[in-house]
Parts: sequence; structure tokens; C-alpha cells
Amino acid sequence: MTETLLLVLVVVTALAFDFTNGFHDTGNAMATSIATRALKPKTAVALSAVLNLVGAFLSLAVAATIAKGLVDANVITLEVVLAGLVGGITWNLLTWLLGLPSSSSHALIGGVVGSVLAAVGTSGVIWTGVAAKVLIPALLAPLVAIGVASVGTWLVARLTRDVPEDTSNRAFRWGQVGSASLVSLAHGTNDAQKSMGIILLALIAGGAVPADSGVPFWVILSCALFMALGTYLGGWRIIRTLGKGLVEIDSRQGMAAETSSAAVILMSGFFGFSLSTTHVATGSILGSGVGMPGAKVRWGLAGRMLAAWGLTLPAAGVVGAVCYWIQAGIGGVLGTAVVFGILVATAVAIWVASRRKPVDHNNVNDDWEAAEPAGAEPVEPVLADVAATPAVVATDAPVPSTTEPQGARQRAGV
Repeated sequence: MTETLLLVLVVVTALAFDFTNGFHDTGNAMATSIATRALKPKTAVALSAVLNLVGAFLSLAVAATIAKGLVDANVITLEVVLAGLVGGITWNLLTWLLGLPSSSSHALIGGVVGSVLAAVGTSGVIWTGVAAKVLIPALLAPLVAIGVASVGTWLVARLTRDVPEDTSNRAFRWGQVGSASLVSLAHGTNDAQKSMGIILLALIAGGAVPADSGVPFWVILSCALFMALGTYLGGWRIIRTLGKGLVEIDSRQGMAAETSSAAVILMSGFFGFSLSTTHVATGSILGSGVGMPGAKVRWGLAGRMLAAWGLTLPAAGVVGAVCYWIQAGIGGVLGTAVVFGILVATAVAIWVASRRKPVDHNNVNDDWEAAEPAGAEPVEPVLADVAATPAVVATDAPVPSTTEPQGARQRAGV
């Protein structure tokens, strides 16, 4: 009976992780469409939720990687899985509070690897799998996304430089609806699988299914629904950072970034790589800034994101290891209850802290230099220097408005 209760608790915690994954990663698909006003904020997250739900049923390759390619299933216990999930959820919530788009995938993997190390040592981790399926894609994916998005943005800018601004914006905003939808679908094929893999690990550890079992249908459906629910609630703090913080983005850049993200994510899902969709989306947005003549990238904020990426695996791993030691030290149902209580208390504390400077659909598109949530970087408007020194503006072009950065670049003949 105790084992059954523990299994239920682990499954519930895994679904809670899936929920945080949903709202943490909504910005990967919809931040640029919201920033360029191609979609209204609430419409964007609703569309993303539906497509995440559909995408979760399209592939199980990543679920197999998580369940059987990173840690030795023979040393996995329910206590190990629970501790790893707490590590992943804690890091997701902390980075959400700071408005930093870190990797939910790496948070989950780091938490599980940390709890396995605490339980059985290095022999329980399949290091070749971690390197091949996690670390190498983590290094390559953002670089590939930056390259693809920068080239695509440059080509689009060259091809449309003589197209009237209104015509260009209208066409590319419609294009953004399609490209953002594709990213959401791709996100479902990749990220929803990770909780499926963790629940499958728990079911194997609890003896509910054989070691060679596939993912049961009820697990697929539950994970899809919880990710969709989390996606619908928005994750507005991270949407704001990606849409307004990194680059003042226009509809041409937005479509190029989203198309780049979708291509890389779908390819990784096909090969079963446990790819960070956050790394890909952020790389694509940076690439859209690099490829657009006259655009300004806020590299200071990008540097803070990079630091968070580097900390994700070890930080979540430390939390996972500590939680396992607490469980093992106390023992039994009480130890599990204490760890679960720590998770609940941490989540409540972070939520209360987030209410001090709330971000929602009403202010997600406010100017970046306005009052920011914790972790944001106040900066001068993109065209502040130009506006302050009009002599540098070409005499046949009007001084652009600081509230319309995309139009400014196009009017300048980009």
C-alpha cells in the first residue's frame, strides 16, 4: 500500500513538472508573435496550448531517451525519481521568477542525474547517453538556430526592403501565425515526451509495468493535457523577456526566428534528441537580431541567460541530490512527505514573490525600459541614440519613432 501511494505521489509530481514546463516554455513559440502583435496575448497562448496537446501524440522518441538512455533503469527507485522531479521543478520556478528562459529539459535531466548520483554514485548514470543526447545538442542547437535565423532574416530583409511597410507587416504577421503554430506543434513533440519518460521510469521502478514496456496511453494523454494547461496560463514573465528583452523585433524577424526554431526542434524530435526548445528559440531570436541590419541585440541580457543555462544541470542536480539525502535520512513515508512538503513550500514562496511585480497579458508588451520583473535588464530604447543625435539620420528619411522599431528600420531602407 505504501509503495502504491508513493507511486501516485511521483506521478502527480511528474505531471506538476509538465505543468511548469508548459508555462515556462510558452514564450519559445509565442513570444515574438505577441511582441509584434501578430496575435493577441490570450489568443496566442490558447493556440499554443492546443498545438502542444496535438504534438504530444506525434512522437515518443524523446520519451524513450529520457526513460532508458540517460540513467540505469535498474537502479531507479521511486524515491530517486521524486527527488529528481523536485530538483527540476524548483529550478523551473526560480528561473521563471527571474524571467530567465532556461531549459526545462535540462532541469529535469539534471535533477534526475543528481538524485541518481546521490543514491548509487556514478555507476548509475549512462554518461555516453548524457553526452550524446544532452550535452552535445545543448552546445550545437543554439549555434545552429542562430545561424539559420540570421541567414533567413538577412534574406527576408533584402527581399522586402522595397516593399511598403504596411504591406510587409500585414503579410509577415499572417506568416507568423503559421510559423508560431509550427513551433508549438514541434514543442509538443519534444517537451511533453520528457515527463512521459519520467513517469515510465517510475512505473518500471514501482513494478507497475515491465522494464521493456512502452509508454501507456493514459500517460501520454495526462502529460499532453497538463502541458497544454500550463501553456495556456502563459508564463508571461518569460514571454516578455524573449519578446521584448533580447531584440526589438519586427514581424519579418519574428517569422524567420519561429521558422528556424520549428525546423531545429522537429529535426531533434525525429532523431530522439532531448533538446532544449528554450535554447533553440533563444538562439533563433538572437539570430534574427544578428541578421537584421540596424537591429540591436541586448548582449548583457543574453549573457545572463547563458549563465543560467550553464547552471541548470548542476543546480537542479544539487537540489535533486539533497532531496534524496533528506528522504533517505528520514526514511519511509515521512521522508517522502517532508520532501514533497519542501517542494510545496518552495512553490508557494516563489509565487508570493512573483506577485510583487506581476507580469500578465495586460503588460507583457510594455516598453522594456519600463518597470521590469525581477531579473530583467533596464536599457535605453533601441533608437534612443539616433533620436538624440538626428544629424546622423539620412536627410531623405524621417527620424523614426522609438515606439515603432520595426517600421523605423524598414523606412531606413533595410
